[in-house]
Amino acid sequence: MNQLRVSLKMPQLILQMTFTIQMAKFGCGLLSGNYSRPPDEVNKDPLIQYPTGIKPYMFKALIGRGHPEFSTKRQQDAQEYLLHIINMIERNSYRDLNPTACFKYEVEERIECTQSHQVKYTKRTDYLLPLPIPMEAATNLDEVAAFEAKKKQLQAEKKVIDPKDMVRPRISLKSCLEAFGAAELIDDFYSSALKSTSTAKKITRLATFPDYLMIQMKKFTLGDDWVPMKLDVSLDMPDELDLSELRGKGLQPGEVELPDGDQQASAEPQIDEAVVNQLVDMGFSREGCKRAVYNTNNSGIEPAMNWIMEHMADPDFNSPFQVPGAGGAKKGDSFVANEEALTMITSMGFTCEQAIKALKATDNNVERAADWIFSHADELDQPMETDQDQPEQNTSPKCHDGNSRYKLVAFISHMGTSTLVGHYVCHILKEGRWVIYNDEKVALSEHPPKDLAYLYLYQRI
Repeated sequence: MNQLRVSLKMPQLILQMTFTIQMAKFGCGLLSGNYSRPPDEVNKDPLIQYPTGIKPYMFKALIGRGHPEFSTKRQQDAQEYLLHIINMIERNSYRDLNPTACFKYEVEERIECTQSHQVKYTKRTDYLLPLPIPMEAATNLDEVAAFEAKKKQLQAEKKVIDPKDMVRPRISLKSCLEAFGAAELIDDFYSSALKSTSTAKKITRLATFPDYLMIQMKKFTLGDDWVPMKLDVSLDMPDELDLSELRGKGLQPGEVELPDGDQQASAEPQIDEAVVNQLVDMGFSREGCKRAVYNTNNSGIEPAMNWIMEHMADPDFNSPFQVPGAGGAKKGDSFVANEEALTMITSMGFTCEQAIKALKATDNNVERAADWIFSHADELDQPMETDQDQPEQNTSPKCHDGNSRYKLVAFISHMGTSTLVGHYVCHILKEGRWVIYNDEKVALSEHPPKDLAYLYLYQRI
């Protein structure tokens, strides 16, 4: 009974230790060599059945626990899964060295008001560099057009297309980098210099360069019919690259910064009471309806209804709602978290700020706070205003910086034509040779398909 009481008081500590244990098992399995035996050695002794690989069921179950996608057997996106694992490692690196720091870098965004020409610089952190694929920049557009015409003809004749005759658009990495760094036009931008809305140009650069740069080619997109599709393209990915042209330089001499204005207060939409009343007539609480109308920017009854369907189970759905920034101090500015509840949640691997945010949203109810965290994972790292003292944490690693030259050391490819089905394989550069990892099958790759991958890992030279 005493042991049961202890386990009830510290389930989060057990969870954290379980993650550490599973990561240790996983690392040992990959690095010890005990599970990487050649096929002839595996079947050498018929009385001894050596394992032919690692099947980390417990690791997968732990990583996916509580996640709407990764806890299922549905097709999962490798980029999303990688970010999820990085997030889990960060949560469980409390007060310890965080190994994910080698991927972390700062993004610099420069916004320029097109009328006043004053600028604003902001920074955010990221772990992957997502690059768009400009199809119009293909170097073989004529060949692709001819192939598409032939493809339609064969389909009309109900004939099968020979895979050897397939022509993919060829796109250079340089074109993708240029598309990433190109100026983006922002409509309805509130200029604090003009105190009115205007247009602005946004340019994205890298403020720091990580030790390892993971590049995501944005192959998964929506077609003209809004159906998810995969871009079947051939990418010219160099073995070495230099990203010095993407280096952010911050505020330059002669540039004038946009003044700190009251953008939020001025641009904040008012709540359409007519839509609120329609939603209330459907049986929803008035406070929840206000939230729905506000968070959909008065877009109408249908978007608000969709928002309600997605958030009606939120712990704060029916609590009194106040427009952020209206009426002076925001609701909850004087909130102080319960120390015991705060300790319990932070010991699960979450940061102090994330724990405070969850407790604030659930009135210091630790059980509801835990549920809130898993249902609001995308909101955990958004800034929050509160009077609660927040001790410094080592959970979020600082960004490393260095030169901008890299070499390709690994890539992950998606095998399949659809975003909903398929299979992932990995190629890693080992001692100057490319090795393919396809589940438990490991072999040398004579002709690695570098041009068809989804994720590329570059190491700083």
